[in-house]
Amino acid sequence: MGGNQPDPSPAYRTELCEEMSAAIRTVGICGAGGTMGAGIAIVAARAGFDVICYDAVDASLLRAAKQSQAFFQKSVERGKMSEVERDTVLGRFTCTTDIGAMAACDLVIEAVFEELGVKQKLLGALDSVCSDHAIFGSNTSTLSITEIAAGCKRPDRVVGMHFCLPAQLMKLVEMSPGLLTSHTTFKTAWDWTVQCGQISVKTQDKPGFILNALLVPFNNDAIRAVEAGVADAESIDIAVKAGLGYKMGPLELIDLIGLDTQIRLSEAFYPVTLDPRAACPPLLRRMVAAGLLGRKSGRGFFNYTGNTMFGA
Repeated sequence: MGGNQPDPSPAYRTELCEEMSAAIRTVGICGAGGTMGAGIAIVAARAGFDVICYDAVDASLLRAAKQSQAFFQKSVERGKMSEVERDTVLGRFTCTTDIGAMAACDLVIEAVFEELGVKQKLLGALDSVCSDHAIFGSNTSTLSITEIAAGCKRPDRVVGMHFCLPAQLMKLVEMSPGLLTSHTTFKTAWDWTVQCGQISVKTQDKPGFILNALLVPFNNDAIRAVEAGVADAESIDIAVKAGLGYKMGPLELIDLIGLDTQIRLSEAFYPVTLDPRAACPPLLRRMVAAGLLGRKSGRGFFNYTGNTMFGA
């Protein structure tokens, strides 16, 4: 028989890579310049892993690095780690705008914009630079893992790993296998989250998984309550915290994740659910058009004097 042989099947490649994928030593974070990516990087470095932070924008990486330094400095000030421990953890970080650096990673977690095309394009680029044993994790909060995985040639090694914001403080990770995700990939990624001290739950590859299936409509309801004049933002958040026992009100949470992010979540979630509560409220679009993005811009539903990460 002549000619080119077909690529190994996903199952065969998984078998070949099983031993290698069991040991994750270096973790790559794509989109590390954002709040979500920076938080996941903190989780990984704090757990003892070498972390390579990639972002296409150098200024975003620099800002995230400063925020991470401030986070660990606050941990020192609160007596939760020594200065030596802080320096050791910070020494595990490498920042780069060269996606080729991801070649050294055993696990790469993407935390880029919540747009299917953007995520698929990134996985396609990673496919060409990463070793065969590398696992790709997606921090998507609403999109299909199976559809994201279609952007690369290793859908068996793609798994949903949705960290909650802020990742460096919140323990929950929603772990979601796509239709082609192998058992070995899922278990390896799951075990890694356990090593990081996280609390993982398995979800199906369905819109919003658990949290955002509940939160996106709920947060939009809170915005519509402001828009309808039911009460101001502060009163709504006080009522939710005092009456429901939440640590953070919905409008505070939207300010934290970013009003522009809430729009992207709504736009990703609504078309696949047709839930009218998931549709983006007009007030949200007006506020983003005015540059009121929440904490990262200094003003959203509330005003902020600084733009720093929460301390541990």
